[in-house]
Amino acid sequence: MNAGKRSGLLALIYLLTISAYADDGYRLWLKYDLIKDVAKREAYARSAQFIVVSGNSLVLKTAADELQTGLQGLLGKTIPIIASAGNRTGGIVLAFNKTPGTNNQLVNDEGYQITSKSNIIVSSKTDAGVLYGVFALLRQLQTTQPIDRLSLTSNPKIRYRLLNHWDNTNGTIERGYAGGSLWKWFELPATVDPRYRVYARANASLGINGTVVNNVNASARFLTGEYIEKVAALANVFRPYGIRIYLSVYFPAPKVIGGLKTADPLDPEVRKWWADKAKEIYTVIPDFGGFLVKANSEGEPGPQDYGRNHADGANMLAEALAPYDGVVMWRAFVYKAAGTPDRPKADRFKAAYEEFKHLDGKFNKKVIVQVKNGPIDFQPREPFSPLFGNMPQTPLSIEFQITQEYLGHATHWVYEAPLFKECLDSDTYVTGKGSPSGAATVAKVVDGSLHGYGLTAIAGVANTGANRNWTGNPMAQANWYAFGRLAWDHTLTSETIAREWVNMTLTKEIQTVKTITDLMLKSREIFVNYNTPLGLSTPWTGEHFAPEPWQNQSSRPDWTAIYYHRADSVGLGFDRTTTGSNALEQYRPEVQQRWSNPETCPLPYLLWFHHVPWTKKLSTGRTLWNELCTRFYTGADSVGWMQQQWAQVKPAIDPEIFADVTGRLETQHKEAIWWRDAWLLYLQQYSRQPIPAPFKKPERTLDDVKRSVDIYHLR
Repeated sequence: MNAGKRSGLLALIYLLTISAYADDGYRLWLKYDLIKDVAKREAYARSAQFIVVSGNSLVLKTAADELQTGLQGLLGKTIPIIASAGNRTGGIVLAFNKTPGTNNQLVNDEGYQITSKSNIIVSSKTDAGVLYGVFALLRQLQTTQPIDRLSLTSNPKIRYRLLNHWDNTNGTIERGYAGGSLWKWFELPATVDPRYRVYARANASLGINGTVVNNVNASARFLTGEYIEKVAALANVFRPYGIRIYLSVYFPAPKVIGGLKTADPLDPEVRKWWADKAKEIYTVIPDFGGFLVKANSEGEPGPQDYGRNHADGANMLAEALAPYDGVVMWRAFVYKAAGTPDRPKADRFKAAYEEFKHLDGKFNKKVIVQVKNGPIDFQPREPFSPLFGNMPQTPLSIEFQITQEYLGHATHWVYEAPLFKECLDSDTYVTGKGSPSGAATVAKVVDGSLHGYGLTAIAGVANTGANRNWTGNPMAQANWYAFGRLAWDHTLTSETIAREWVNMTLTKEIQTVKTITDLMLKSREIFVNYNTPLGLSTPWTGEHFAPEPWQNQSSRPDWTAIYYHRADSVGLGFDRTTTGSNALEQYRPEVQQRWSNPETCPLPYLLWFHHVPWTKKLSTGRTLWNELCTRFYTGADSVGWMQQQWAQVKPAIDPEIFADVTGRLETQHKEAIWWRDAWLLYLQQYSRQPIPAPFKKPERTLDDVKRSVDIYHLR
């Protein structure tokens, strides 16, 4: 089949696909629907009369096909792909390396430039950069931005931009709320689902260049020849989109599947086993990205089982990857039981710092330590992890959670970009290479500009699943989108990203875009208010959903709710100052100075660091108890406001998506009241304070709420 016929067939398939499924969420933000503004569409068409591709790599071909498909939908006609422009003008030229009229000195390996003169030129030093430039150009058209005087240069600020999938061999997903796994392991490698390609397109459109396909609580089975072949089939789909594949590994795999007597990282036979395994993988997947490791954490085995440290374990794996272009990402989510008789004053908050700070500079150059954004575990709001800025000789990746483990699962609408930005923009007050030019933010630690890291990385725990719309809640697609955009450029604002996503995914009607963007920007704070205001945390059960602040039964204290909120007759909150666990000492003096004083500690972090009396007057003019009541009630009431705002946009939204979100908001409102009542009725036992006016006392009793939680557990 010649190129013209093939291109026409692809366009036909695209049009048939969108007509068959309309706007059910499957197309994500890649909706190349016909531009309704005729004048604008014709203006775009004059600048896109043909496509020229300079080069014949697989990724460049993908870029040209994507551009042709996008233009077909947006402009309503097929744009030919030709070998050379000659003297023709009014087309789009895709090229990497030296391109006349561009300044490649401004572009790093994956960055791109887009300029428009006689032709629009999308150029980069690499074919992957050209692909990212194509998606950026299509984004300009999708959001109806001018393209006649383009002069865009964009460079990814972070080298490794990855999704971490917590998917298992049996098709389930740990902390997944959008159905089963995307990966049909029982069918691979013989049957390759077309959905994998759509997934790759979506990631490439954001600049995501890596995917860890399996759970960090890893099965050793993924390192068998059977599964390496399956993973290779996925890698073949991802490769044309510039995406490398990674594996989470089970540390004692040499014993479990290798037949060795030990998994000691200093044992020569163990080291050889890993070297041989790396060779086996790279033989089948030559662009394999490397290993992600969860070890000596929450029961997962690791090097400490053999008297070794985390650097010993990570370095062994790095040495196995030495002949190849791969890295080891070693997770810092490691903590021992806190509050136990042998460790009565231990604080889980301090665990990652205590485990890793003293190892700074002892890791192999191929190792990246992957740190959760906060010190506990993906809470709705946390202070930034004190490890950021305190390991100048060790590349630190940041790990965010896109899936809503602690954010109401798929029934609650929570736009996470403000959460990501809050952490990335936090000032560590560290003195380093990048700090003279401004605040020494977490983002500057992660992107390497503060300490000059040779490797930089950012990871997001994926929220995708087998549901037709990918993320369960259609609005949760925005969190996948926001993570990708911030992974590329962390200076983007939450509002810019939200507005982009709404325009590309839901509607271009101006007032509707404004209304939904406003809803998105307020949604996270609304959730925090009815769920964990003022620095409360972890009031949940093992499923991290049902409200259970009274929960005090577990095999270890730090897996109970009471461990974190410390409610008593005096007050509420975890004292982490010098009179308590002194976790604040892990931060720089400037941070300590502000957060150690309850008078200056920001209210969002107050109960993270202080045990505050119920009757203490806060900066709002209200006592702690009255402020908690105000936030819990206004948070729950604000979900009602979200419902009202969403109802107003009905005329501009696809009916299926509108109905889906409407139902979820109804559930969210009920559950917000459920959480509000659980917290306040429980805490009222200690505060012995009335619910202040004008708020109405909960209609149910604490016993009623506890019974509802018990019923939840029966499902």
